[in-house]
Amino acid sequence: MKKEYRIKKQKDFQFVFKKGKSVANRQFVVYTKDKKDADHFRIGISVSKKLGNAVKRNQIKRWIRSFFTNYKDTLKTTEYIVIARQPVKDMDYHDIEKSLLHVLKIAKCIK
Repeated sequence: MKKEYRIKKQKDFQFVFKKGKSVANRQFVVYTKDKKDADHFRIGISVSKKLGNAVKRNQIKRWIRSFFTNYKDTLKTTEYIVIARQPVKDMDYHDIEKSLLHVLKIAKCIK
C-alpha cells in the first residue's frame, strides 16, 4: 500500500475520532470520516499490544492493509481508522476479510 493511502499523524487520527462516525462488531471498530475532495481513501490501523507480540501485531496489520488493497475499487473515498479487538488474534486472513466486509457494510462504505 502506498504512503498516500495511510494515516500516520496523531492529529489526523484525532480528527477522524472526533468528527467521524464509528461502527463496530466483535472483531473491529471502524471510524469513518467522509472526504469529498479526496481522490482515494486513507487508512489508519491500531493494534494493541494486548493482541500479541510484534510479529502477530504486524501480521494483523498486513492482513488489514491487504484487505483494503484488494477492495480499493469498491470502497468509498473516506478516511478509515481500524481498531482491532481481542478476537482478531485467533483469526486467519479469510476470517478477517469477512469481518471487515461485515463492518464496512454496516457503515455503508462499500459502493
